[in-house]
Amino acid sequence: MGTTPPPFSPPGRSGQANPFPGAGRASFGQAAASATSLKWTALHDAAAVVGQLAGLEEERPSAEIRNFPAVIRDAAQWRKETAEKGIDDLTAIMEPGIAALLAVNARGADAEAPALALWREFHAARAALLALAPPAGELGPRRSA
Repeated sequence: MGTTPPPFSPPGRSGQANPFPGAGRASFGQAAASATSLKWTALHDAAAVVGQLAGLEEERPSAEIRNFPAVIRDAAQWRKETAEKGIDDLTAIMEPGIAALLAVNARGADAEAPALALWREFHAARAALLALAPPAGELGPRRSA
């Protein structure tokens, strides 16, 4: 009980090697890419619900759609930032839209027409996002996982 803890010194200040490499430095590159991928997937899950409410057949995503987060991760910074903002904007459209559709459906009313309208908005916005992907020749060398 009478012992005192050793004095704290920030990494790299006491002449000792840092026992925790990377401590004190935040690196969000991979985390941001993962967040973008998760948001993209969640958007498509939400769109599937909208499609069901619209009475549409389930969409099978193309390779372009599935690979978009990875392609945009390796794109120029302006493309990446614009895509991330676009995904956030599309999420902001889908969330209240789905809430409204589910409320209409829960009341027993026909949600098919408004669901179809939201579905079309989703597809138009997604097409704009997919257009941000650079042509394949502009990507440069691929990083290994």
